[in-house]
Amino acid sequence: MKRSIGERIGQYLIVALLLVLCLSIIYPFLYMLAISLNVGSDAAKGGVYLWPREFTLYNYEIVLGNSVIQRAYVITIFRTIIGTVVGLVVTLLVAFGLSYRQLPIRKVLLTYVLITMLFNGGLIPLYIQLNNLSLLNSFWVYIIPSAFSAWNMFVMMKFIQGIPDALVESAEMDGANPLRVLYSIILPLSKPMLAALGLFTAVFHWNDWFAGAFYVSNQNIIPVQTFLQQLLSAQDISTVLGSNNNQEALARGTMGSNITLLSIKMATVMVSALPILFVYPFLQKYFVKGVLIGSVKG
Repeated sequence: MKRSIGERIGQYLIVALLLVLCLSIIYPFLYMLAISLNVGSDAAKGGVYLWPREFTLYNYEIVLGNSVIQRAYVITIFRTIIGTVVGLVVTLLVAFGLSYRQLPIRKVLLTYVLITMLFNGGLIPLYIQLNNLSLLNSFWVYIIPSAFSAWNMFVMMKFIQGIPDALVESAEMDGANPLRVLYSIILPLSKPMLAALGLFTAVFHWNDWFAGAFYVSNQNIIPVQTFLQQLLSAQDISTVLGSNNNQEALARGTMGSNITLLSIKMATVMVSALPILFVYPFLQKYFVKGVLIGSVKG
């Protein structure tokens, strides 16, 4: 079918708009990558935009040799794994329980969960509560408060309710209890949705800096994003290169005089962002499955 001139112009405008949007997203990463791979003193002169002018890996050597960021990476990895697993388990159990229409006071519970999406007590009451629960300056402050997401629960519940009742009823007629129904029917059919929600949860845990900045004062258990937030607000490079390993690295040769705070910041940003960027494309297909799946294949 031949398209009109107006339709073709509209399509060209959409393509141009999407290209501009993609470039606006990609360019900042290319700029930061170029600065991180360039000699700091040379990058400070300006003119480095898409590729390094004087290539070096010394900025990454300094960043990866920092003992604080090494511990922060370990904390972030464990937090992401444990937080994602705990979040998915809690979300699945709550959504499965509330999906039963015969559940007593079901509407009251759903209303209570909905209220938590619309209103919250604020930062100070939450801080007091975490203090009373002895979660401050603890690794579990990253896991327990974010273990339940009302939004994820409602998405998961609607998905479970879309599963044909005949499957659940047939299992119950065969004597299956709710846990057996959950394990044998709901869980296998919910894998695409769980994968999609798991990716959302993992990205949240990896990118979150707020909890480490406000609820943790022990530098040994801060995540890498909190370290990055502290680094970006630093005014002196000595706050970044405080470890003995980095001081020894700076003492080697004349390269130590060529690094700047900006080059260290850009290297840290890339080190913290690249892992999740590499994982994301491989899991993106689960978004389509989690959203579009609406039938049961025989």
